[in-house]
Amino acid sequence: MQKVTLQNAQPPEQVQAAFDDAVKASQDRERQKNEGQAYANNVVPRARGMASRLLQEADGYNASVVQRADGDASRFKQVLVEYAKAPGVTRERLYLDMMQSVLGNASKVLIDQKSGNSLLVPASGSAAEADAARQRRSGQCRRRARLPRRRRP
Repeated sequence: MQKVTLQNAQPPEQVQAAFDDAVKASQDRERQKNEGQAYANNVVPRARGMASRLLQEADGYNASVVQRADGDASRFKQVLVEYAKAPGVTRERLYLDMMQSVLGNASKVLIDQKSGNSLLVPASGSAAEADAARQRRSGQCRRRARLPRRRRP
């Protein structure tokens, strides 16, 4: 015997439903396996890309923090050298720098009473604004010309 050929093999009618269920289950298994593989082919590369991006962002953040810390340490060493030379001047400069950074964006107005006069100085303003405030306070600024009132008929 060299060859066997089966033609039109049908299961008996009593087991036809079970046979159809078995064939359908096999097809469902293959379909689900293919869907799972397609999902993995979609998700895994995206996850790898996201992981790579996060690692690069973390490396960049690490480098920026280290460089900022190096810069801060360098500035501190420079201030320390100047502080050793003149502690009082350096202390006053640090205080004024900090006050300028804290009050630099404030919208409040400060009144300077140390000099004996009440000079209004805008905390967030420039030197030109301070001069304008001083002139307004002392009455030296130009006033707008007033138009005459209308007469009623």
